[in-house]
Amino acid sequence: MGPLQSGALESRHSRPPDRRKSLWERIALTALLAVPLGIALVGPFLPVPAGDRTQPFDPAAPWPGTDHLGSSVLDGLLDGGWGIVVTAAAATAIAFLVGLPIGLAAAATRHRWLDEVLMRPFDLLLALPSLLLMLLLASIAPPTAWMLVLIVALVNLPDIARIVRAAALEVARRPAVEAMWLQGESRGRILIGYIARSILPTVAADAGVRLVGAFYLVAAASFLGVGAGPEASDWAVMVDVNRGGIFLSPWGVVLPAALLVALSVGLNLLFDRLLNRKATA
Repeated sequence: MGPLQSGALESRHSRPPDRRKSLWERIALTALLAVPLGIALVGPFLPVPAGDRTQPFDPAAPWPGTDHLGSSVLDGLLDGGWGIVVTAAAATAIAFLVGLPIGLAAAATRHRWLDEVLMRPFDLLLALPSLLLMLLLASIAPPTAWMLVLIVALVNLPDIARIVRAAALEVARRPAVEAMWLQGESRGRILIGYIARSILPTVAADAGVRLVGAFYLVAAASFLGVGAGPEASDWAVMVDVNRGGIFLSPWGVVLPAALLVALSVGLNLLFDRLLNRKATA
């Protein structure tokens, strides 16, 4: 009875710290995501009284100070997250809507030439760094928000198509698929009803990682002036245009940068947690 009792006591004493650790991790993750997402999605609709412009980087202005134009930094924070979040989400959705059927068609086709025609252009795009490709496309495209969405979607499209093809290729070679072909099942039912459903966990996991990557690209593009001008209300643009007065009014740089970092880290931790939970299930 002695060893059993001591073992029971040890397990009993070891459980509460693990539960407390998990609880604190959930609280930290919720805070990392809730604060920037709440400001980004709700901020533009909050009724904030319009204040008069003062001198740029006014140290005597009420907290959090003024920006390079003399406007309140708070106004920029409330309005600056919507564009980044919506642009990244829209670009990721468009990239998957285009890349998923292309990858499925390339994996399920029985004609090698069709696979080559669908995949080889993406190999050429993959040879270029994503940021360089984005800047190249932005230099020849009109500087609009929707064009930035399409550019980010195009940058992510080759990776998505290749990942979907690799995952679907293994499923397409299963005996069950061969049996469906022999039974005369339609191509649409095989692609969507069996292959697409089988690779859904892989696609969902990649979608989370791809969303974080799209968020990085949109923030980098805004920081470099692609898609959003210096007068735009954008967190990344705020960091760029206000860095010259960081010693006079640091909150115009610190706060938007902190929100960008919190959102990026929070999304990474969320998807890592979901993937680990799925792996242990």
